[in-house]
Amino acid sequence: MLIRAGFTIAFQAVQPVPMLANLSVHASRNRDLRTAQRIMSTPDVPVYDYVDRFGNVCTRLTMPAGGITINCGFVIEDPFEPDRVEPNAGQSPIEELPDDVLVFLLASRYCETDRLSDTAWSLFGAVAPGWARVQAILDYAHNRIRFDYATAHPGKSAWDAHQQREGVCRDFAHLAITLCRCMNIPARYCTGYMGDMDLPAIVGDMDFSAWFEAYLDGEWYTFDARHNRPRKGRILMARGRDATDVALTTTFGLATLTRFEVYTDEDRLGLLT
Repeated sequence: MLIRAGFTIAFQAVQPVPMLANLSVHASRNRDLRTAQRIMSTPDVPVYDYVDRFGNVCTRLTMPAGGITINCGFVIEDPFEPDRVEPNAGQSPIEELPDDVLVFLLASRYCETDRLSDTAWSLFGAVAPGWARVQAILDYAHNRIRFDYATAHPGKSAWDAHQQREGVCRDFAHLAITLCRCMNIPARYCTGYMGDMDLPAIVGDMDFSAWFEAYLDGEWYTFDARHNRPRKGRILMARGRDATDVALTTTFGLATLTRFEVYTDEDRLGLLT
């Protein structure tokens, strides 16, 4: 399937403000792109990309006084198959984990393993290690949190979401990631495009989405605590320990978001952006 995706985001600022953005499609999907992908701005300013330690394409720019609008549009080919399910995947012993995977067992800004460790072991200690344990964590996070855009807050952590029992997709992901790490299952945060093309009906305004990956039997598998079922059409942008590493935009100064539009749909007409 050809998927047309992109965004338009605008800010206002009274003085020049440096910005860091994680808004490019992840390099692992480069071969699937069927049109060029380039972040552009109005007014036109110099834009510089680099690759961070997690393999994400990060964009640096400085918005001028008055503000800026940044946008990107592209077409990507996607197999449009559901997330892979491997019920027999086992839990890897910690001593056998690759060095670069160990970091995804540690606490991070939004994933406080120390505060949820006792809860995790009381809930999932008797569950068979591996896929069954991750699925039990997925079920718990899905049922524990009520989805509500009005409760979104950039400072909300996994502990906050667990106690308040409401949040958005990033909160579902943070809670599940934290509980996995508490149970010695490496887990990492993912962000990207996730449309509604595999759903029977449109579910509100389009937005970027958050999910997570868990490391089992030497492989990373995709899980989605908000929807709690395999989905189709994910377009990965970035991975990291939590939302800190893959924030859509980070401004180093005062700026006000004035426009936020995201689209993801099937490109039935062929390579039109």
